[in-house]
Amino acid sequence: MSETKPHHYIIVTLTALGFLSLMRWQAITKDSMLIAGRPNQNTFAAETRLQNRDSILVAIKADAIKNGLPESYLNEIFSYGGIAVHDKILDRFSKPYEKKSWTDYRKLFITESRIQKGVAFYTQYKNDLNSVSNQMNVDPFLILSIVGVESNYGRHRGKYTVFNALYTQIAKMPRRKQWATKEMIAFLVYCYSDSIPPHSIKGSYAGAFGYGQFIPSSFNAFAADGNGDGIRRPYDWVDVFASVGNYLVKNGYPVSNNSDDKQVYKSIYAYNHADNYVKAVLELRDKLKKSSLVK
Repeated sequence: MSETKPHHYIIVTLTALGFLSLMRWQAITKDSMLIAGRPNQNTFAAETRLQNRDSILVAIKADAIKNGLPESYLNEIFSYGGIAVHDKILDRFSKPYEKKSWTDYRKLFITESRIQKGVAFYTQYKNDLNSVSNQMNVDPFLILSIVGVESNYGRHRGKYTVFNALYTQIAKMPRRKQWATKEMIAFLVYCYSDSIPPHSIKGSYAGAFGYGQFIPSSFNAFAADGNGDGIRRPYDWVDVFASVGNYLVKNGYPVSNNSDDKQVYKSIYAYNHADNYVKAVLELRDKLKKSSLVK
């Protein structure tokens, strides 16, 4: 037979249990409040990205709409989850290849490997390249050399999406913000006009794309339809040859006198405003011509 507890014992026990429960609830509530009040780094970073995204969209929206882009299209593009700022792009701008000494710069592009790849490329595409060259009266080996320097004959498309490269410059580089904003609008105009997903195209850290590495405004202004299908494609070789040739011609290439070295130099300099770049393109041109014609 179990012992019956006095009523006062039961009351005291229940009171003690209630007090402990209350203390435990208060402790849990306090911890929860501390956790809720503590800044979450992931949440903070996400909110910062959204704020930057909104501010950049606001910054370009008016001019973008003036250039024919619907607001709904812009909102959709800027709601994409893969938009990102790449800090490595800032590092690349601080150490551009073109600022290297000529000796170091030359080692990057005037190599036996690049020459041999160029010769093999020319053998494969010489009919299309020579056809474009004859139509425009531009040295085919100059066009070949430029795509050799720019993309290693199509082997390099770039590490970053063009959108994110330009977005990073707008968000993080005040001195380039105005330029990058203009290029972002030009890029979106191109994508909208040709029904290309803007986040699908990769390019350089500066925002150039295609085998000829055109910045968006240059692509819109100078890209050419080499095969007559009505579309200018940055990764179709006939269009690339025609686009590079057209760029040179529109920037002073001497079509009536290909031996005018001064004008040839100026037209290449327009492609990339660096003397090291021009010197590399010209030397690679000469080596490709010599090696290809010997074969």
